[in-house]
Amino acid sequence: MTDAVGSIDMPDAEDEAPESKKNRKGGKRAKKGPLGRLALFYRQIVAELRKVVWPTRSQLSTYTTVVIIFVVIMIAMVTVIDLGFTEAVKYVFG
Repeated sequence: MTDAVGSIDMPDAEDEAPESKKNRKGGKRAKKGPLGRLALFYRQIVAELRKVVWPTRSQLSTYTTVVIIFVVIMIAMVTVIDLGFTEAVKYVFG
């Protein structure tokens, strides 16, 4: 059987003795107290933010322009549909 990337099949976990699982500490989570956990959480946030590819100023202005134009078009479409339904209801119910 071939192992795919991200496979949940873990044959190595079955080979471990149950005694070795009891002796493990929690790794990074083993720090005691709420301040240690809070510090770990903060370090993880900073590490994840360093992985982010931030857009350049020109990309950001392009994305912002596209979003604003899309929102204006959607507002216009919803307005036209709403006016159409208003007229249809007035026609049907007098």
